[in-house]
Amino acid sequence: MSVLVTGGGGYIGSQMTHDLVDRGERVVVLDDLSTGFEWAMAPGAELIIGDVGDRVLLDRIMRSRKVETVLHFAGSIVVPESVADPLGYYLNNTVKSRELIAAAIANDVANFVFSSTSAVYGTPATLPVFEDAPLNPLSPYGASKAMTERMLADASLAYGLRTVVLRYFNVAGADPKGRTGQSTRGATHLLKVAIEVATGQRDHVAVFGTDYDTPDGTGIRDYIHVADLVRAHSQAIDHLRGGGEDLVLNCGYGRGYSVLELLDAVQRVSGRVLDIRPRSRRAGDVAMMVAAADRIRETLRWTPRYDDIDVIVQHALAWENTLLKKREAA
Repeated sequence: MSVLVTGGGGYIGSQMTHDLVDRGERVVVLDDLSTGFEWAMAPGAELIIGDVGDRVLLDRIMRSRKVETVLHFAGSIVVPESVADPLGYYLNNTVKSRELIAAAIANDVANFVFSSTSAVYGTPATLPVFEDAPLNPLSPYGASKAMTERMLADASLAYGLRTVVLRYFNVAGADPKGRTGQSTRGATHLLKVAIEVATGQRDHVAVFGTDYDTPDGTGIRDYIHVADLVRAHSQAIDHLRGGGEDLVLNCGYGRGYSVLELLDAVQRVSGRVLDIRPRSRRAGDVAMMVAAADRIRETLRWTPRYDDIDVIVQHALAWENTLLKKREAA
């Protein structure tokens, strides 16, 4: 039996492959490598280059590798880009997910863990936001993920597919062992941009919106270390294999940091002064998003190990320096 990881060459997916191999799992990765990297995956994971929406390929993989569990990371993730190209996002995140779900059901895959997002909530009425809050996504990105969540819920009722939906808040940091991290050039993640400024690869970091109704006027987000997030996936697999019920869980710490607080942490850890430039708000962004994280702690017995903004920044900075050395050696 094996675990199929879609998007396993990407930021979170590659970290997942290392965790699974460390656990002794047989790991098969499906990735088109449009934004991911083969070198970022764990040695021992099998890579198949292809499209997650290719049903013929999916059927072949699931049959020949005896896939028992699917971890679905593949997809497009940039909120402003989704506003500009909504149909592209519905294709990549929803239509192709439908093909993956259908293939899993047809090939008797038992378990399905889905990479969702806090963007499904839109602007929550209260904070922290609980899993049973109404879904009101403000962007095609959030809507595309909410649609896939609904498909999974319906498929579970109709066909018995066991599912865990993990709604990510803001993923940050890098592998504490230095094996992988955020590696995409031109990435839009705030911490990645700030780290690239701190290491001399960009000249400034833009702050999109300084007039929000928050203490310092900038958006507030709940940053979760990628290693803690990946461990939540492994514990979700164990939950499903143990006969646990379907779950929808927030993945965050329950503590928010503003944009300026995160940039202060980057300056503190790196010892560099950043050129910070205010810009207008971006379409689809919300003022504050903080998780209610009690349910994931209780149901999965999940306890964060890296709930410290400075540690998150330290690991991201260490990974960026590793990337720079890789590029110099190439």
